[in-house]
Amino acid sequence: MPDYMYMLESRLSAEQRAAIVRLQELCVDTSTNIYLTGGAVRDLIAGSFVRDLDFTVEGNPLRLARELEKGGAKVVYEDERLRYVELIFSGNVDGSISAAREEVYERPGPKPEIRWSTIMEDLRRRDFSINAIAISLNPASRGLLLDPTNGLSDLEKGEVRALSIHTFTNQPVRMLRVIRYAARMGYKVESRTEEWFALAFERKLQESIEGGDAGTELRQVTREDKPGAILKAWDSRSLLGTIYPQLAKRHPDYEALTRILRARDELMGAGLRPRLLAPVTLAALGRLKASELAAALRHLEYGAKEVDAVVHLEDEEKKLEKALTGRKTATPGEAFTFLLNASPDLLVFLMAEGSNAKAVSKVKNYLNKWRPLRQALPSAEVELEALGFPRGPKFDKVIEDFFQLQLAGKGKTPEDRVKLLRKLAGIREPPKVKEEKKKPEKVKKGAAGKGAKPGEGEPAEAAAGKSSQDLKQRLEESRAPAAGAEKKVSAHDKPGKTSAPAKKAVARGKQR
Repeated sequence: MPDYMYMLESRLSAEQRAAIVRLQELCVDTSTNIYLTGGAVRDLIAGSFVRDLDFTVEGNPLRLARELEKGGAKVVYEDERLRYVELIFSGNVDGSISAAREEVYERPGPKPEIRWSTIMEDLRRRDFSINAIAISLNPASRGLLLDPTNGLSDLEKGEVRALSIHTFTNQPVRMLRVIRYAARMGYKVESRTEEWFALAFERKLQESIEGGDAGTELRQVTREDKPGAILKAWDSRSLLGTIYPQLAKRHPDYEALTRILRARDELMGAGLRPRLLAPVTLAALGRLKASELAAALRHLEYGAKEVDAVVHLEDEEKKLEKALTGRKTATPGEAFTFLLNASPDLLVFLMAEGSNAKAVSKVKNYLNKWRPLRQALPSAEVELEALGFPRGPKFDKVIEDFFQLQLAGKGKTPEDRVKLLRKLAGIREPPKVKEEKKKPEKVKKGAAGKGAKPGEGEPAEAAAGKSSQDLKQRLEESRAPAAGAEKKVSAHDKPGKTSAPAKKAVARGKQR
């Protein structure tokens, strides 16, 4: 059996794990049962990137949201009727908390009656089996997988299966959703679900999708890895008109979407996470006329801030271009400070659609050069501490000045960094230590002969004694051949006798 808690610990980011731990602590304090549900579990088991953390509690999540806000979380959307909260946890983590409920329909079609219930009932009332899986986060059952509709099997088969024949009748917006899941995950629609979808389409249920529900689906598309693939899948099923009727004729700008996604990947590689609601929405609806665009956003029930972000995105991008080419951002330090506060969505749109090469170049430098330098400052802090400079306001000022010099291209090597830090902190270079030269030892005259030097590392007397021993050895070796010659002569001539040739030689010598 898979260890699902190990999956959570190994597959989630540190910020996501921290959000889970914080919410677990709050639920223990309030005696509330909590479960990780829906898309988070689906993506975790399927091996996909976990975008959002969706939690379901057996109780009211609104008071949990209030406590989370105290710790830095931000509530994005709240529905008191459904007891649903969408928020950004501390650490820039997207997520939601909802109350476990069941939906009771008097007959197919009308809105259901909401009843607060248990986690098992909540899973059974969901739309598709792959969304009806949960992992318990409670102390007594931590890591327990709950799968009452056998969604795990559908994940293994790569299918999207509806849980009821009334799935599309009760909520027509699920016609958009089933195609979105299939396109995102590369799954096929299960055969019986495909039949129910065809029947719903034949009955023209897609025309009854409410604007707010369609807007919710489009918002989800803006957060997908491949929004273009989903829009094309909707188009192939003749569903684009459910977003806005004119969109069926004026299709989304897919080329702009490709450029936006390329820029998004560059920002994510630099550690930023743009949300892309405005850029992707504008690309999806961008071929509509200005009046049609505003009408489409109203039909989709976008909030006032969302409408403003989409409608004025191009104007804001032009302002950003102008600022990046002006005198206030002339130096790398000034440009960095300015871009540090810029919206990631706006940076994406400038890189994708911007026409000013200088402005785009500064954004690329910010992402690929300046931000890495900023992220490496902790090592400079360690080096400054090692030099004996205490932490405090002056310490922070030295580090900031050091960073500004790095932006200007200085302090690239470790040696240069240390020199810069010493100079900024007013720390003198340590004095250089001079090496003392060793004087050669004197040799006594005559100790080793003319031109001879004593052995290295030996006293002069020892060297002289060694030379005398060598001289004696050479004298003995020179005598050895003479002794050998005498021995050779005595071997041929007996003692006391002189050979005839020798006598003649002696006689001739006397005569001379």
